[in-house]
Amino acid sequence: MKYNFDEIIDRKNTNSVKWDLAENQEVLPMWVADMDFKTVPEITEALVNKISQGVFGYSITPPAFFEAIIDWWAINHQFNIKKEWILPGPGMIPTLSAIVRTFVKSGENIIIQPPVYNHFYTIGKNCQFGIVENNLIFQNGNYQIDYVDLEAKTSDPNTKLLLLCNPHNPVGKVWSKIELEKIAEICSRNKVIVVSDEIHADLVFEGHHHIAFASIAENHDLVSFTCGSPCKTFNLAGLPISYVVGNHAKYLNKIQKTLQIQETDYPNPIAVEALIAAYKNGKIWMEELKEYVYQNFLYLKNYIEEYLPDIKVITLEATYLVWLDCSLIKKTSQELSEILLEEEKLWLNSGTMYGAAGEGFLRINIGCPRIVLIEGLKRLENFYLKVQES
Repeated sequence: MKYNFDEIIDRKNTNSVKWDLAENQEVLPMWVADMDFKTVPEITEALVNKISQGVFGYSITPPAFFEAIIDWWAINHQFNIKKEWILPGPGMIPTLSAIVRTFVKSGENIIIQPPVYNHFYTIGKNCQFGIVENNLIFQNGNYQIDYVDLEAKTSDPNTKLLLLCNPHNPVGKVWSKIELEKIAEICSRNKVIVVSDEIHADLVFEGHHHIAFASIAENHDLVSFTCGSPCKTFNLAGLPISYVVGNHAKYLNKIQKTLQIQETDYPNPIAVEALIAAYKNGKIWMEELKEYVYQNFLYLKNYIEEYLPDIKVITLEATYLVWLDCSLIKKTSQELSEILLEEEKLWLNSGTMYGAAGEGFLRINIGCPRIVLIEGLKRLENFYLKVQES
């Protein structure tokens, strides 16, 4: 490999949410979606060059921003985007929030598909929308969409929008073209807008292919928006940047107006430079990252199958976040996460953080050097052995 993903970066005492939020320095954090790898060197170089000027005045979003996004999606996802379809955003969460606020009124409903990214719940609550859950079906270790339930819930005239997680976090699922077509058909028939969060689009493993929902929506009478960002791919969570892709100019203008009302319509110029550098120079790094992370997944899967057989590993198709089925251990997800943190100093996410449908599960972040992963698995095993003895 050209890049060294085994390098240990000491992030303690750097104001890191991941490493400094716990008061106990012995805690091993494998929770929040934040990798422990240095980003692409060209990104760092671009940021240094930008900062070295020493002037930090108002900036415009340059043509290179739009060109980088267009080229990236064409090369990596075979999806052709026009410049006028792109609306810059200040980060994924405020962008998603702005879209939802634009098209849904207080008291109306949005649909989410639990277990799902916890901030989808937060958006609904902050905006005082009704949250309708179209729970995924978990069967034989695999997740599927409940289309019958989705049809019923989109048919409610008070339900206006579906928040789609594509690929899906936390279950690591890549939705196929057939699955996305069914979503589009149902939402088109019931006049429900689809907003697709595709922040993990680049982190799809061999044998699977990410499909932009916008490419599906083109063939339907459907209003939809696809939201992207380099932040998860290139470990830039602290430099939030995002963009909306939609081929409805009047609707993009409405979203822009909401961003202005929120005072969030001005992307950070430093983050803009990071996006350009990432999309222009980051492909080789990304491919090596995916190979390293997938080898981490295989290591975790083999380890758990050998030493922790009551825990079932859900197949990882995308992301660096692994979903663990711990339902055979007779404790709630919250109890599991609390005991692991208190007794083993291992911080994982409780499955119920992602809705009641996550009960019995834990989420573990494997975006780390393998030696860190091994230490985390040893701590998980220590907990497991204690449970078996009790």
